[in-house]
Amino acid sequence: MALRKLGKDPESPSGGSPTIYLDDTKDTYLVQGLKVDDAERLAMMDLPAHETVVEIPRRMVQFFLEVKGAEGTGV
Repeated sequence: MALRKLGKDPESPSGGSPTIYLDDTKDTYLVQGLKVDDAERLAMMDLPAHETVVEIPRRMVQFFLEVKGAEGTGV
């Protein structure tokens, strides 16, 4: 497995998160962010028991390859 860090929040006070990664092997994104614990917000989602939700700021969308207009992993 080859994880590539695509970007982390430049406005993070601690400089450590949120962060977006690309798994080149599985062709999936991994998102590090704040775990959503708000029961009211979680109840609005059809969330299976084996999944969780993390929250990232809207400004982080810039790191997803499709938003950048990049093809594949050649970024």
